[in-house]
Amino acid sequence: MFDGRWRDTVDRGTGPVGRRLEQMGVTADLLTATGLVSATATAVAVATGHLLLAIVLLILTGLHDLLDGPVAKASGTSSVRGAFFDSVTDRVSDALILGGVAWYLVSTHPGHLVLLPFAILGAASLVSYQRAKAESLGISAKGGLMERAERMILLGIGFISAAFLVPVLWIMLVLTSATAIGRFTKVWRLAEAPVPVAVARRQRRSRTSTRVGGRSSSTSPSRWRARRQGELSSRSGRTWRARHARQGIRQRAGRRHN
Repeated sequence: MFDGRWRDTVDRGTGPVGRRLEQMGVTADLLTATGLVSATATAVAVATGHLLLAIVLLILTGLHDLLDGPVAKASGTSSVRGAFFDSVTDRVSDALILGGVAWYLVSTHPGHLVLLPFAILGAASLVSYQRAKAESLGISAKGGLMERAERMILLGIGFISAAFLVPVLWIMLVLTSATAIGRFTKVWRLAEAPVPVAVARRQRRSRTSTRVGGRSSSTSPSRWRARRQGELSSRSGRTWRARHARQGIRQRAGRRHN
């Protein structure tokens, strides 16, 4: 929901902040890395029962995640490597924070309730995977009721009081599962359309291309067979000529001897 409706508005608001941080020498990779550190601190605070401190640290983690993109744009360093780094650290941060919640539940709610944060983590990972896989196939799979920003906001509300935490976790599980189902349905429906031209071309190249000497050669199978037959016939011709030459030499040597 955040990416689908409010991302552009938030980016316009955080753009000046990103430019200011870039002028101060702050890099996007630094923000991403320190965001992982603050996520670890959040997990420790939750696990030890310091829920109010965890709210402050969770907000700090969210600010790092919110500002690394504008800083990258302001410095002109947006890259595939940076996007990959940011995505991986987001997944690690989610695992750490929900692991801290599970640790807290072990101490305060004995029983199977400890599995609830892991169920949320599994559903959240499915949501992220669906988007990544769909985009690799040329299909957009953004949106949903419970993306990462909404999960962090709702989890922060749960940290306000120990009495709120478990009901909030159940709400997160239901909405995250609904988001996963919604994305699957969206991609399934869009996948019925013809394959995008760029993807179709890429698939055709992957089927017909071979690697020869480090260069790509898109030779069709029929052309390859024709070339192979020509090579075989030329080899047969060379063999016949060599044999005929040897026979001629032997005949001339016999005549000389006679």
